[in-house]
This record gives sequence, structure tokens and C-alpha cells, in this order.
Amino acid sequence: MNDLRAERLQVMLSPEELAAVDNFRFRHRMPTRAAAVRELLKFGLAAAGVDAGAGVKSSSFGVFGRGPEGHTQGEPESGNED
Repeated sequence: MNDLRAERLQVMLSPEELAAVDNFRFRHRMPTRAAAVRELLKFGLAAAGVDAGAGVKSSSFGVFGRGPEGHTQGEPESGNED
């Protein structure tokens, strides 16, 4: 398992959503909510047909391209310039 986690993601949940995450966590004896959320994300990505396995970079499924300075927004489409 890769323990290098350089990004923080904050998510707001309803009480019902949080209860569902906690139920999943306790049912599967997971140590933290974060571990449960990561596992649920992995399941969701697999169900959507996205290969999120080892060696696949998150930038492969992003909306933004990765430039030399990090994540940058892609080139504007023609006709949208001022």
C-alpha cells in the first residue's frame, strides 16, 4: 500500500451519508473513516469501469492537464477567446 498521501480532500456529508460510511466502516472493521471512504471510492471507480489500480495516476482521469508547473487547466477551445 502506498502511504504517500499528498492531497487533502474535504467532503461535506449529510447525516444519512455519514451514517452509511460509518456502517460500512464498522461492518468491514476498518480503522478510520478515511480508510472507509478510500475503499468506497475504489469500489465506485471499479463499478464505473475506471482502473484505479497500482501504477495508474490520478491525472489520468482528471479534467485538468498536468503541465510543468503541476495541474493546469487545458487549452481554451477556439472561439472562447476574448
